[in-house]
This record gives sequence, structure tokens and C-alpha cells, in this order.
Amino acid sequence: MNEVTPPPVPPIACRDVHSLWEELTQAAAESPHAPFLRMVTGEWTYSQMVQQALAASGGLRHMGVAAGSNVSLLLPNCAEFVIAWFALTRLGAVTAPVNTAVRGALLRDALALVGSEVLIVHESLWPHFEAVRAELPDLQTVIVVGQAPAGTQAWSALLGNGPDQLPPHSVHFSDLCLLLYTSGSTGRSKAVRISHRFVLRQARGVIEGLGLRPDDVLYCPYPLFHLDAAVMTVAPALLMRGVAAIGERFSVSRYWDEVRTLQATVFDFMGATITMLWKQPPSPRDRDHRARLGWGVPLPSWAPEFEQRFGCRLVELYGSTEVGAILYTPLDAPPRPGSCGKLRGPWRVMLADADGFEVPVGMPGELLVRPEEPSVLMDGYWGQPQESLAALRNQWFHTGDILRRDEDGWFYFVGRSKDIVRRRGENISAAEVEQSIEEHPAILECAVIGVPSELTEEDVMAWVVLRPEQGLAPEGITEWCRERMASFMVPRFIRIVEQLPKTPTDKVEKTRLREQGCAGAWDRESPLHKEPR
Repeated sequence: MNEVTPPPVPPIACRDVHSLWEELTQAAAESPHAPFLRMVTGEWTYSQMVQQALAASGGLRHMGVAAGSNVSLLLPNCAEFVIAWFALTRLGAVTAPVNTAVRGALLRDALALVGSEVLIVHESLWPHFEAVRAELPDLQTVIVVGQAPAGTQAWSALLGNGPDQLPPHSVHFSDLCLLLYTSGSTGRSKAVRISHRFVLRQARGVIEGLGLRPDDVLYCPYPLFHLDAAVMTVAPALLMRGVAAIGERFSVSRYWDEVRTLQATVFDFMGATITMLWKQPPSPRDRDHRARLGWGVPLPSWAPEFEQRFGCRLVELYGSTEVGAILYTPLDAPPRPGSCGKLRGPWRVMLADADGFEVPVGMPGELLVRPEEPSVLMDGYWGQPQESLAALRNQWFHTGDILRRDEDGWFYFVGRSKDIVRRRGENISAAEVEQSIEEHPAILECAVIGVPSELTEEDVMAWVVLRPEQGLAPEGITEWCRERMASFMVPRFIRIVEQLPKTPTDKVEKTRLREQGCAGAWDRESPLHKEPR
């Protein structure tokens, strides 16, 4: 078996294999007055974070939270989220942050899945929780950040009893500290079981893989309930005794202003967000910031032009909620167009066909991952044993992502296994079609899906968002595609829309697009538009 083995990594320091709470208290002892969490609304030093978390720990203990308890958070990006997370790690409890965009039955199911008896919710999200509260009989205590309705506890009162006087729970590095829901962009969300060591080892990998420095300010505008913000921003800053700069939410118009305000030196991007930033009108202030590095996926073909315009380097990596980041673009080598980097860290990987056999170099296959250290992979999905077994079969974790590898060990992302369109015997990467379409100067972003075909298999459908004040007909999009891709990849159906449905992490919710289907879309094979085959 031609597995890819990563280069050796330095030994892990002893402090990397304990709990997040111990790491925070060590950081506060070493750098008490250094800033740790920075937001537009304020800044918290390491010492202040410990003090706030101690107070929250005492209040939560008084309400019955103990080691092993799952506590759900329904919070936007705010300091209370980070404080609650560290307070719960002190108690040996597990933080289960819920996607703040879910409503109705989806919110009910997310809360019911992890069986939390305690919920911390922001007042702005209270109406959405209240609508499903009666359907959650196991939920006993509700803590509200802000104005607390009758029958709930106020977060401010929780902190009012002073610091927790009891010692912290003794945590083993393999104990759970997070339940992070998958994004649900291609299917129903699952709660990923994440240990303390997963978080700390990932943080170490981010620091090494991106060449981060203690004086870096790590900026993330994405939700704290997502891996990028919690595990790949807050945790690396903690290990470096640096600054985690958390934005309220991603906003194209406010992005660079927030980068400047928070004095960020490193930022991350995902999906179409980098395209949206690139397609903003040039400004004299494009280089008026401290950012030196941006990381994310995917890296577009015009990345060099972005780097020249904004004066910072872009690097691509690959990761997922279940494994974290495992592929990084080497910083000491010229980037290879389309590559998400090389293997780095305690992993073995293989690209496999549908039956689990390795594919030849250069051929696409599903990425399978196996850890070489304890507790650096997810511990399965909470309350979903069948899904856990399916993902971890044959002693490999099956990512569901299709990649290919060149002879030098560089990997190239092709698409999700559920995001491959099968048309006329050809496997088409939706991501590759999207990238080609988004290169059109009048197009802001695009999403491609497969829709049922009367000829069996599927046809290609593109959902397109135009830039403001731009006009472009479907025929123009088709012509653009015909000049840049194989004929079987050219979308048959095109729908021009004002916006695409998104998760809070700015991933397109393709399940919603598939539900709508192609009815009423422009069809290039209709009698009015049909082109010669």
C-alpha cells in the first residue's frame, strides 16, 4: 500500500496533553496582562478570562453542571461564548455550541441530539428557542445572556456569586471538551465528539503549519461554533500567548475595517468569501492593514493578483471538523496551482476508490485518514453509532472528500463525494465548474449541483449570483463555459438568483438547492435554446 507518511514533527511538549483549563491558567500565570480575546466590543486579558471563567464555573456548578455534562450554547460571537467554554472545561463538562441560524425542528433536533439539561442562550436568539422549548423535556435550566425572561437564569447573576472555590475536575487529555456540529451543507448535521487533546494538538499544528508567531493577531469572522474560530483561532492564540481576534460575523463591506480595528496580522477565508473580497472595487486603502497571511480553502486561480493588490500572502490547506487540518501548503516552497498542500502532522492518508482500494497517483479518490497519535481524530458522532461506524470503517476515517495526489505528495481537492455530478458516464467536479464560472468578471459567486436527467444519471445545474449592477444572460454564461471546460461539464440548467442559501460559515446549503431542483430554470436544451451536440 502506497500510503503517504508525513515528515517527522518535533516532540510534543508535556503541557500539550492536558486540558484547556490548565493551559489557560498557565497562560494567565505567564502573561496575566497580555490581551487574549479581542473583539470590536472590547478586549480581555488572560487574567481577566480566568477570573470570568472561574465565576461562570461556580455558577454552573451550583446549577448542577458536573463532569461529563453536555451544555448547549446558542450564542452569537461574543465573549460569553469563550468564557462559558473555558468554565465548562474546568468542570470536566462538554460544550455543545449550536448553529445560530437553525430554526424550528432543526433547532429542536440539534438540542435533543446531545441531551443537554442546560442551555446558555443569547437574548437575541431567545424567540427561536422559545418556539421549540416545549418539545425539549430534558432541558431543565436555561441561562440567558442579556434580558432573562421569567423562568430562566440571567448570565449576569451566574457571575455574581464570585469565583468557584472548589478545585477543577481532573481531566484526562482524551476526555471530551466539544461537540461540534458538522456544517450540514450537503446533508443533516452530526455532532462530532472532540477531545481536549484534539483541540490542543490541532492548535499546535496550525502554529507550525502556518508559521505563526507569538506577536500575531489571529482574526476569524466566522462563528465560534465552527472549527475555524474555536479550534484554529482561539486555541492557537492560547498556546502562543497571543491574541484571538473574533469578528461579529463575515461582512464584505466591513471586513477590512474590522481587520484594521482589531490589528489583525493573520486571517482566514472559506468558500466564496475570498471571491467576494476580491470583487469589491479597488480602494486606496487596500493595503492599509497589518495582515501578512491569509489561509483557507479554496485558493482561486487569481490568488497572485489578490496578494499583489492587498499586500499579503494566501495559503491553502485542507481540513474538516472530524480530523481538523492535516494538509498545509509548505511555506518554503512555491505554491502549486490548485493544490491544498502536503501532509503534515501525526497522520497517514490514502486515496481510495468506492471499494476502499488505493487509486494510482494522479487519479481522484476519497481521502481516508488514520491517526498515528492518540486522541487527534474525532471520537465518533454523538448519539449516532451507525454513522460513526460508517465513517470509521476498515480502520480508516472516510472523509467523503475526493482528492488527487501528484508524484511529489501534493494534494488537490476535487470535491465532495456527494458533490460529484455523474453525467453521460463522466464524473464532474462541481468545485471545478464553480471555479471556472466565478472567474467571469460579472459573476460574484456560483453553486453547481447535479439534477436528475431524463437520460438517467444527472445533468449539471448552475446557480449564479451576479455582481451589483451587472447584466449577464444565461447564454453568456454558457458561452463562457464552452470556452473554458469540456463540453460534458457545461451546465445544462442555469438559474440567476440574488443570493445563495448559506450556513453561518458561508458554505452554500446545497441540500436546499437540490430541494428546489431545476423547475423553471433556463435550459440550454429546450427548443428555444438548444445547442448542437
